[in-house]
Amino acid sequence: MKKYKIAIVDDESEILNLLKNFFQRGDKYTVTTFSNPVLAVESIDKSYDAVIMDIMMPQMNGLDALEKILKKNSNQKVIMMTAYSTLDKVLKSHKQGAIHYIMKPFDSLASVEKKLTEILSL
Repeated sequence: MKKYKIAIVDDESEILNLLKNFFQRGDKYTVTTFSNPVLAVESIDKSYDAVIMDIMMPQMNGLDALEKILKKNSNQKVIMMTAYSTLDKVLKSHKQGAIHYIMKPFDSLASVEKKLTEILSL
């Protein structure tokens, strides 16, 4: 069974810890977390199978980070997260190449994993 390498980018340590602990509970994922999107952009390379990233972060917003990550690897699979859903941001993230988006707070961690599983199968 393949072990997927995923990156989670969010400025909230609670979200990073919650998602990291959830995804690392089995043998399916290797998780790297980034609280700083600038460092994430520098570090995320083609070895990552997927990225889960917040839109609203102080150092760099997620849409700008998304654009920079996709410039490095146009095939990168990205899910955007937001607590401030506006149709404009969701549409912009899709237009820029994000495959899915997740609303915070999460309905359930299982719903987050379902979206991740969906994009990994593409």
